[in-house]
Amino acid sequence: MAEFRGCELPEDLYYDLDYVWVRPEENGLFVIGLTDPAQTMAGKVQYVWIKEPGTWRAHKKPLARIESGKWAGGIPAPFPGTIIARNDVVLANPNLINIDPYHDAWLVQFRPDNPESALKELWTGSSAQKALEAWITRYDVQCMRCQD
Repeated sequence: MAEFRGCELPEDLYYDLDYVWVRPEENGLFVIGLTDPAQTMAGKVQYVWIKEPGTWRAHKKPLARIESGKWAGGIPAPFPGTIIARNDVVLANPNLINIDPYHDAWLVQFRPDNPESALKELWTGSSAQKALEAWITRYDVQCMRCQD
């Protein structure tokens, strides 16, 4: 796993370069969560609201809302599709996003309207790493993780 200024940046994920990471699953669904740099910028997450399963979301429309002591905002859909499942563990323990953003703290399982083109606007691999490093530098982020 790549790391830059304390931020974990898994090479096998896809990124929108603002807030979210996306992981394709073998069953055709996509798991979506908040990136390490984004959780750091938000601060300690105190509240998470996630749309109900079965809800269709257009590209860039919020899948979830995150609130911390210093930031509140929507987490955008990286492509159009339907929420299949939401992470009830994160709903009960929002701070998990600050502890484990890439594993236990995923937000939704999402079925894209068009699986073949869903990832076309997202970044992955070395190009994602370089773009994320530029984002981290531009916003002067030094990633930190909260403890349990």
